[in-house]
Amino acid sequence: MFLPLFLSAAAPARDKVENWVEVRSPHFVVATNSSEKQARRIADQFERMRSVFHVMFPKLQIDPDAPIIVLAIRDEKEFRALEPEAYLAKGQLKLGGLFLRAADKNYVLMRVDAEGEHPYSVVYHEYTHLLLAKAAEWMPLWLNEGLAEFYQNTDIHEKDVALGQPSPGNIELLRQQRLLPLPTLFAVDSKSPYYHEENKGSIFYAESWALMHYIQIKDFQEKSHRLAAYGDLLAKKVDPLTAASTAFGDLKRLQDSLFAYIQQGRFSYFGMKTTTEVDDSAFQAKPLTAPQADALCADFLAYNQRTKDARELLDRVLQADPKNVTAHETMGFLEFRQGHIDDAKKWYAGAVQLDSQSYLAHYYFAVMSLLGPLGASEESQMENSLRQAIKLNPSFAPAFDRLAVLLGSHLRNLDEAHMMGLTAVSLDPGNVGYRINVANVLMAMQQGQNAVKVLQLAEKLAKTPEESQFVENALMHAQEYAAAQEQMAQQKQRMAEGGVNQPASSNVGDIPRLVHRDFVPRGPHKFVTGVLQNVHCDSSNMDLSVTSSGKTTAFHTDNYYKLPFSALGFQPSEDLKPCHDLEGRPAKVEYVESAVKTDAARLISVELHK
Repeated sequence: MFLPLFLSAAAPARDKVENWVEVRSPHFVVATNSSEKQARRIADQFERMRSVFHVMFPKLQIDPDAPIIVLAIRDEKEFRALEPEAYLAKGQLKLGGLFLRAADKNYVLMRVDAEGEHPYSVVYHEYTHLLLAKAAEWMPLWLNEGLAEFYQNTDIHEKDVALGQPSPGNIELLRQQRLLPLPTLFAVDSKSPYYHEENKGSIFYAESWALMHYIQIKDFQEKSHRLAAYGDLLAKKVDPLTAASTAFGDLKRLQDSLFAYIQQGRFSYFGMKTTTEVDDSAFQAKPLTAPQADALCADFLAYNQRTKDARELLDRVLQADPKNVTAHETMGFLEFRQGHIDDAKKWYAGAVQLDSQSYLAHYYFAVMSLLGPLGASEESQMENSLRQAIKLNPSFAPAFDRLAVLLGSHLRNLDEAHMMGLTAVSLDPGNVGYRINVANVLMAMQQGQNAVKVLQLAEKLAKTPEESQFVENALMHAQEYAAAQEQMAQQKQRMAEGGVNQPASSNVGDIPRLVHRDFVPRGPHKFVTGVLQNVHCDSSNMDLSVTSSGKTTAFHTDNYYKLPFSALGFQPSEDLKPCHDLEGRPAKVEYVESAVKTDAARLISVELHK
């Protein structure tokens, strides 16, 4: 996501990339068409910002698992060639910088000549969110947004830093509108209407800033540690309201103090000497060729949804440098986003062959392979690619997650699959998708109750209505599976207590029939695409058939709760109920045949199509 910083000038599109230089500092990559001196200054500024956070939050893991790439553009003309397309129309407000966050990388786009009181406030705001991402499991929204609003008005100079400068826009809004009661503020979550107001200057954001500013200043003046105490309580799973009452005292008195604080005419802020030195002698600088710079800009354009411009630039790159790894990766990304899976896989396979040290190339090649039919050798190659991506970048959460999904979906090495999933969660605690995949592995391990617990926590972390619905659907599925497990356990216990010769009762009659319990697979996994028919469920068992080209094939699974379902090219509008919603649906089915010719083939996965 990105947030804009608005300026007021207009400019035409950029003509050509020239004289680019790259400077690598310990934690950032700065690429600019300005000068090496400017690139070093920007890298130094970002390293100092990172140092400030390290001083302020010594226990916080502040380095993201994906690289932070800063594109520092020398002027508005060049900047316009890369900014979001929505802002290119005549009469639109002009961006001064943005932070673009994706699962596998983080981009900062900034103008070297940006002006204004706080020209890079958007960068610092989103950088704050990025660094706080690993605390998402315990951090309430008001605290997360309050810290981002507090640190966005930061000015970093050669020998000092100004932190927490007042926000005139927030102050004006707070003086015009009624404050939220603090218990309400502390309880705002992803489902709250306060969080989804389109206006970034909403009362929620403004009051979060004001309370954060008040507590930070008071803690400094009184040499107290209320904010740190609050954070410690939250990390121990104390709910935000109780933690606030414990750390801040009487909330009514705090509300009155906050109101008075907002009405005052003068606000303090922090002046901090940069006690943490940045060793710029460790910075590595090198010139970028035109194809290298174009490939980097094309990658940004691709992630920034400017597909046509990205493709045109990539064509130039590949014509000049057919072995450019970045260009191959970006072409793969564009093909994947447009649903051209085979083409995407070819581009990523080419990137792997060109540079075995590119963890992203290995990762994306494996992800593309997951979406299509696989033979035994291809499955092994895909697993090796994921393991290589993990080896090359042990902090890259998506690779751990995909390996967990791969192993879990094939019911292999489930203990390792569980550990891979937990590692992904530890690297990116705020990603609810990773937690859902861990729950799926737990269900494959027949640990239904543990899967429910994982998803109940994921439900609290969902940030958008879409994420909330996604987690709710998964939780319902896990709860049904856990209930079925409990029912089966109770039935087995009743049978054991009743003895083997006990006449069948109505309860015993409810025991699921174990069809094909001695199933022995034969041959590799296969795929068939057609229409699902004759769907029948009996407890956890499911039988169905697929009609394709006039031929009907029967399939079976002993436990459809473990069966991975996915959708290609669309998002199901509501929770999928396999026993009721599959009939008549087009789909691709993965299966393995039985060694006993009279037995139905065993279902491995179902991919629904439009």
